[in-house]
Amino acid sequence: MTIWTWLRRSPAAALVNLCLLAAGGLAVPTTGLAQVSYPPLVIGDDRGGVVSTRVQLLDRLRASGQRVEIRGNICYSACTLYLGAGDVCVSPTTNFGFHGPSNRGAPLAPQTFERWSNIMASYYREPLRSWFMRDARYLRVNMRHMTGRELIRMGYRSC
Repeated sequence: MTIWTWLRRSPAAALVNLCLLAAGGLAVPTTGLAQVSYPPLVIGDDRGGVVSTRVQLLDRLRASGQRVEIRGNICYSACTLYLGAGDVCVSPTTNFGFHGPSNRGAPLAPQTFERWSNIMASYYREPLRSWFMRDARYLRVNMRHMTGRELIRMGYRSC
């Protein structure tokens, strides 16, 4: 991997490593770039947001291997996609709210709805993925709620 590819894929890691290198505190191996260990990203009281933006963030988190801890009182909408971050754990008391893709509550064209439903579902493990595709994705305004405790019973790790 070239340094330019590395900078584009992980700008935060690149910045940390370059600062350490400039300060003389990092020896860069000749066979590759040094790995950076990040502290866990703690998610708290997240009401969601734009799915495409969250997907880009999650792809960077997956690539970095950074641990994600969902510990807030609520994790709604696009926040639930953090369940696909890779190294993730959930608090048993967090309330998760699931609904399908929309344009600020307005329906999407059928092909667009299918595409984004499948993208969202790809961030969930089974059996949550099947449940989402069968039930929750059809909601635009209301949500189906599930506790972290229920997700833990489905195989997600507790934190």
